[in-house]
Amino acid sequence: MDSSRYIRYGSIGNSTDSTYPSSSQLTPPSVPNALFESLKLNLRNSPTSPFLTPLDSDILATLSCSQEHQCSTGNLSGSSHSSDSPFEDSSQYLQSSSSGDCLCNTLLLPSGGILVPRQSGGGQRIEHVLQELESELMNTDGQEADVAAPSHSGESRAWNLEPQTSFVIRSEAVPVSQGSNPWHESQGVERRQKARAEASSRSVPPGNLKQLLIECARALSENRLDDFESLVVVAKAAVSVSGEPIQRLGAYMIEGLVARKESSGTNIYRSLGCKEPLGKDLLSYMQILYEVCPYLKFGYMAANGAIADACRTEDRIHIVDFGIAQGTQWLTLLQALAARPGGPPHVRITGIDDPVSKYARGADLEAVGRRFAAISEKFHIPVEFHPIPVFCPDVTRDMLDVRPGEALAVNFPLQLHHTPDESVDVTNPRDGLLRMVKSLSPKVVTLVEQESNTNTTPFFTRFIEALDFYTAMFESIDVTMPRESKERINMEQHCLAKDIVNVIACEGMERVERHELFGKWRSRFAMAGFQQYPLSSYVTSVIKGLLGYYSEDYSLVERDGAMLLGWKDRMLISASAWH
Repeated sequence: MDSSRYIRYGSIGNSTDSTYPSSSQLTPPSVPNALFESLKLNLRNSPTSPFLTPLDSDILATLSCSQEHQCSTGNLSGSSHSSDSPFEDSSQYLQSSSSGDCLCNTLLLPSGGILVPRQSGGGQRIEHVLQELESELMNTDGQEADVAAPSHSGESRAWNLEPQTSFVIRSEAVPVSQGSNPWHESQGVERRQKARAEASSRSVPPGNLKQLLIECARALSENRLDDFESLVVVAKAAVSVSGEPIQRLGAYMIEGLVARKESSGTNIYRSLGCKEPLGKDLLSYMQILYEVCPYLKFGYMAANGAIADACRTEDRIHIVDFGIAQGTQWLTLLQALAARPGGPPHVRITGIDDPVSKYARGADLEAVGRRFAAISEKFHIPVEFHPIPVFCPDVTRDMLDVRPGEALAVNFPLQLHHTPDESVDVTNPRDGLLRMVKSLSPKVVTLVEQESNTNTTPFFTRFIEALDFYTAMFESIDVTMPRESKERINMEQHCLAKDIVNVIACEGMERVERHELFGKWRSRFAMAGFQQYPLSSYVTSVIKGLLGYYSEDYSLVERDGAMLLGWKDRMLISASAWH
C-alpha cells in the first residue's frame, strides 16, 4: 500500500459525480434556502448531498461481520444462542450466509410486508404460578425448561408474519426418556418456564419495558443466570423492530445481552459476525440516518465553521481528516472557500480511511478523490487529495506529509473514540495520537463525538447509559420516519444496532465503541497541550434556526466552549475546536 501517492485536481473538464447521485426518496423538513446560502451550506440540493440515493431495498439484512482492525462493523450476533434475534427471519425467507464465519441469516421482506415475531401467550394467575413453582421445587427429573412451545420439524427457530410484533421463544427439542409421553413432557416444560418468567418479572411494573430491560441487565451483571433467562423470555415478548422507540431499541439491547452471556473474552466480537449488507445498501442506510437526524449534519457544520474561520486569510490549507468516509463533509467547505473574496486558496486534503466507509464505498479512496475532482472543476478551486488507506491508530507523522507554509486543520469526526485509551492499551494510543497531532502545530483541530459515557464504566452502568442515549436517538427518528418503513428498519439495524450490541456485549480490545463525555475529551486535549478555539457564533445561530425545522424537541446548548446537540434534555453530540 503506497501512502505517498497524491492526486491533484484543477480544472479537469466536464465531470459529473455519477457515483454519488443526490437523494430522491427522502422528504426532510422544509428549510429556507436562504439560511443555507449564507454559509454556502446547502446540504440538500447541491453536491453536498451526504451520501448516495437511498435505494428501495426489500432486504432486511443482518449486520456486518467485517473483522478489519478497530471497527464495529458487524457487531450483531448471529450465533445459535439467539433463536429469536431481531436479525433472523422466517424460514420462508431464509438465506444462509455463504461466509464460513457468518453465523446468522438475512431477513428478506416481501414487498410492502414486514417480518415480525408473534405475540406470546398471556400470563397465569398468581395462585397457579405458586403451584407451578412448588411443582418445580418437587421435580426430580432434572430437566431444564428452556422453551415455551414445541419445535417444528426438529428446527430451533420458527417465525411468522403477523401484525403483532413481539418475540416468542422457540425451543431446541427436549430429550424424552424412554416410555415417557412427549406431549406431557412438553407441557410440563412450558408451564415451568412460564412460572419462572412470571416470578422473575413480578417486581417490574406492567408495561414498563425500559425497567424490564434494566432488570435483565442487572441479573446478568450479578450472574443470576436463571433470573436472566426468565426475564429475557418476558422481554422478547415485548420488543419489536417495527414498534415504539423503546420496543425497537429493546430488540437490539436484548440481542446484545444474550450475546454477552453466550460469549466471553476476546472471542466475543468475532462471535457476533453476521452477513454484511451490500455496500451500496449500507451507503443508502447511512444517508438516511444523516438526513433524518440533524446531529451529524450540524456537528459537521460546526467543525467546518471553525476551520473556515481559522483559515480565513490563508492561501494554502491542508486538511487532515481522520475519518474521510465519502468526503461529504468537505464539499460545502470547498464551495465556501471557492467564493472567498480575493480568490480561492489551494486546498490539500489528506483522507484517512475507516472500515465502515471503505466497505460502503465499494471502492478505494480514489472514489473520494473523484468527488473532489468534480468539485474542483465545478467551483474553480485547486484541490489536492492524498489518500491514506490505513486506520486512525496506525497513522504516523511521516504519513501526513506536513509542509511548511500550509495552514494545517485536523478533523476528528466521530472517530477518536474508536482509538483505544489507557484502559485498553498501556501505551494509551488515544492520548498518543493527540500528542502527535499537537506536535504538528495545527492551526485548528475539530472534534465531533457522541456525548455518552461508555468507555471505562462497568457493564451495568454502561448499559443504563446506552439505554438512555439510544432511547433519545430512537425517539427522534420516530418523528421523522414511519414505524412500518423498511428504510427505517434497515437504517436502525445497520447504522445504530451494531454500535449498541458492541457497547453491551463486548469487552477489551473487541469493544471499539468507547464514547466519552465532552468533559473527558476536554481533559485529554488539555493534557496534550491544546487550548479551546471558539466556535463560530454565526454558524451557531444558523444551526439554532435550522433545528426548528426538524422538531421543536431538538435542542442546542453552548457549554464550556463546545456546542452540544440533543433531543429534549438528553445531549447526543458534542462539537468543539482546539488549537
